[in-house]
Amino acid sequence: MSIDKQSDIAANLQIGPTSVGMVRIYIEAEGMELPLDFDPDEAEEIAEELLAAAERARAMGSDPAPKKKR
Repeated sequence: MSIDKQSDIAANLQIGPTSVGMVRIYIEAEGMELPLDFDPDEAEEIAEELLAAAERARAMGSDPAPKKKR
């Protein structure tokens, strides 16, 4: 599956710190549990990538609709 392909899979996502100082991204979907642990620096890099992707996605969807003539 490519990153730009639609999917019908629903998942729950949780993000938080662990008791050992890591940042956990926890994904649960269709009977599967996937805990992903990152050190704080890696987590910040992921956060920066998420923000950059959100900005690009926002720019793709921000073409103004044509104004209606009165």
